[in-house]
Amino acid sequence: MAEQKTGAESRQFARAPIELKVDYKKLNSFFADYTKNISKGGTFIKTKKPLPIGTRFLFKLTVPQRDGPFELLGEVVWSQGEAEEPGMGIRFIYNDERQRSEFEGVVERLMADSLGTQLTEKLLNKQLHME
Repeated sequence: MAEQKTGAESRQFARAPIELKVDYKKLNSFFADYTKNISKGGTFIKTKKPLPIGTRFLFKLTVPQRDGPFELLGEVVWSQGEAEEPGMGIRFIYNDERQRSEFEGVVERLMADSLGTQLTEKLLNKQLHME
């Protein structure tokens, strides 16, 4: 049973359309899929086999200009299996503030590379005023 996703206006964090490779494991199966977009709070992973809502898993996100993949814990918060673009919405779960800060810096750089510095600053400033 898939939960319907909510609209962009209800998102807590601005998203950028970025495709990154994601590797993760469930039970004894390894998966390699791609993100559709990313924000400081989560990502959408394109996959024909979404995990059940509530599933927590460790995944590795391959980020350009970074020596190794970024390892994060994620939780499936919604999925769409029969949609035009099947996949699952993931909420990031950070180990501590250092990891949060480091990853948020990575996301800001990815957003700036994808959207441009001015648009990224506008989106992030709008987000700060909404919090």
